[in-house]
Amino acid sequence: MAESKTMMTLPFGPLAPLALAAALLMSGCSLIPTYERPAAPVPTTFPGDPAQPGGAKAAVDVPWQAFFSDPRLAGLIQTALDNNRDLRVAVLNIEQARAQFDVQRAALFPTVGLTTSGSRSEPNSARAYSSSAPKVSSSYSVGLGVTAWEIDFFGRIQSLSAAAQARALATEESRRATQISLVAQVANGWLTLAADEELLAITRQTLATREETLKLTRLRFDNGVASELDYQSAVSLAESARATYAQQIRLRRQDENALALLLGAPVPASALEGLAGDNGGLASVRAMPDVPAGLPSDLLTERPDIRAAEQQLIAANANIGAARAAFFPRIALTTSIGTVSSDFSNLWNGDGTRAWSFAPSLTLPIFTAGANSANLASARVSRDIAVAQYEKTIQTAFREVADALAGRETLGEQARAARAQADAEGTRLRLSDLRYRNGVASALDLLDAQRSQFTARQTAVQTQLTLLQNQVTLYKTLGGGWTSSTQQAGAQ
Repeated sequence: MAESKTMMTLPFGPLAPLALAAALLMSGCSLIPTYERPAAPVPTTFPGDPAQPGGAKAAVDVPWQAFFSDPRLAGLIQTALDNNRDLRVAVLNIEQARAQFDVQRAALFPTVGLTTSGSRSEPNSARAYSSSAPKVSSSYSVGLGVTAWEIDFFGRIQSLSAAAQARALATEESRRATQISLVAQVANGWLTLAADEELLAITRQTLATREETLKLTRLRFDNGVASELDYQSAVSLAESARATYAQQIRLRRQDENALALLLGAPVPASALEGLAGDNGGLASVRAMPDVPAGLPSDLLTERPDIRAAEQQLIAANANIGAARAAFFPRIALTTSIGTVSSDFSNLWNGDGTRAWSFAPSLTLPIFTAGANSANLASARVSRDIAVAQYEKTIQTAFREVADALAGRETLGEQARAARAQADAEGTRLRLSDLRYRNGVASALDLLDAQRSQFTARQTAVQTQLTLLQNQVTLYKTLGGGWTSSTQQAGAQ
């Protein structure tokens, strides 16, 4: 890249402060394009336009302690917020982004430094003019000055600083999104453990029932009342229940390990109290309140991930200003004031010779082989990419909320039907067992009833788990989980 560079050294030191002040007053021109938020590429309402509960608070206005009112779950969430490593990384990313912004902003201000130098040489060239000159030449200097401070006439540094600030804000929003996701993951993990306990109890009961049936069938087989086919079928069902029980124990332990990873600490015993037993499982979980969906336009301000994507777009827009400013001259200032003396001691007692310099420089790009144009084109493409990513983030958020609303609309009826089916299969099993013991029904009828009842009870638990997790997902997708009761009280 060929550039012309003109160095100007002005011989009027007293006017240097005035020139500096004038430079400061003239700087500050910005070439950043005017930012306009892109239109949201989603419908104005969610599918079905769900009715809003009267007087209900929006998800972002409901602290997570109020939504997850079960004290066992609330304690787990607080532990995760204190210990989770992903959240720690997100917080550290904020500190790093702020430091990078401070570094970029510092370029707007002059860097003042103190320099000292000294030299001694022989022979002394001054002896050619005066024989009394010493044989060794000495020179010492000390000065306070500014080196190559770029005066931001066309806003290049301000544009870069604005981009760094937007990226720092995006990092803060990403931290909020990480917390929202963490809160939802902990809640879903704990609900999964509750379902695991309920499924374990069901499997344990089923195994006991099938072992009892196996004993009865073996007795009937030994007495010639039941066939070997009936006996082997009973053996198969009992072993199937035993295998399912072992599998359920493994899944229960793995789910607890996954929850411990989210917590960043072992799962406390207090969080599992009441989950086991006849009245435990999902039935022991406190109900979560319904939250209104609002409008898709509300997501632009309520979802941190959308706000983070918009800040990245603002940063890309600011980079265009910096790329535009590269076409204009850069003006830098180097100045210093100090003393020079041939005797080191005179530097500090005021006997040295006063010295100062004021040297502005101007660099004007003439031929860059298209580099500046390419940088500007790249910045504009980066802005277009950021627009597409911002729009995709909005579309993803819309889809997540719409899916959660579809679940809220249908999962309640599905869970009710699953429970009714499980109750019906339980009644069928009781009647089949009674008929089998009285010799009216075959063993195959009894075993089929046991199999159907076990499957129906498992389905009912899994459907109830899906229903509760969908409530958590809806709260998360609407931007809930960022604020706590303490933060809300402070804001009020």
